[in-house]
Amino acid sequence: NFSRVTEFILLGLSDTRELQVLFFIFFFLTYAMVLLGNLLIIVTVRTDPKLSSPMYFLLCNLSFLDICCTSVTSPRMLVDLLSQRKAIAFEDCIAQLFFLHFVGASEMFLLTVMAYDRYAAICKPLHYTAIMSRHVCWVLVSACWAGGFLHSMVQTLLTMQLPFCGPNRIDNYFCDVPPVIRLACTDIYVIEWLMASNSGLISLVCFLVLVTSYTFILVTIRVHFTEAHWKALSTCASHVMVITLFFVPCIFIYLRPFSTFPSDKHICLIYTVLSPVMNPLIYTLRNNEVKVSMWKLWKRCRV
Repeated sequence: NFSRVTEFILLGLSDTRELQVLFFIFFFLTYAMVLLGNLLIIVTVRTDPKLSSPMYFLLCNLSFLDICCTSVTSPRMLVDLLSQRKAIAFEDCIAQLFFLHFVGASEMFLLTVMAYDRYAAICKPLHYTAIMSRHVCWVLVSACWAGGFLHSMVQTLLTMQLPFCGPNRIDNYFCDVPPVIRLACTDIYVIEWLMASNSGLISLVCFLVLVTSYTFILVTIRVHFTEAHWKALSTCASHVMVITLFFVPCIFIYLRPFSTFPSDKHICLIYTVLSPVMNPLIYTLRNNEVKVSMWKLWKRCRV
């Protein structure tokens, strides 16, 4: 006989009240920057006809995914930082887990598509408009969302079928697969490896595809260097920064058996909070076309 767990207790980032207040201020400002920065990119791209290339179409989708990704975890974390008892219902925990992996995997696939877009622009410039037509872009973005949904359904269904009857304390600030399934009242060896082969391999394969794409780009630049190539390559530096912030922590967290380390929750901050806030900064400060369009939008709003 056992009773099913109805809620989990999130231990959060710190037990110290003073640190919790400082964390709340910092992450509230960070969350506001994510919302405002990414919304500004979406509005700018949607209102300026000059930003109609596939690169900006994909950037607009990336900004939307960044808003969704950080909104899955940040609001709950901000509430818990000011709460004495950080409890989350079992159903809410599963929902948070589902949406996090849904948008997270979709963003991984989209970053891979963006790398392919840069490869086509630099290595196949004469065929670029045919390779990355509007129809192809919509198909690729739809495939990213579909792939993220399928991945998340697998993770969620594997988690939901586990029995939870004992400890309910999660040493993290949100519900994720590794810390949650460690609380199951059964042997999870097979489930661990199934989930690691799912999330971990997706992260690793996407990362290797990205590395391969940029390798071809660098080889092309070295052999045939033109001003157009330089302009296309300049966007790749910012893309590499996003990839490093997003993929390396994901590979570390998911591509191993789910033994938890005290540092895991701090590493999770990189791809759930810091990476989404870096995207608008990186893509706007390093892109003159976006900065010019934002300035025009600002002047129109002031009139």
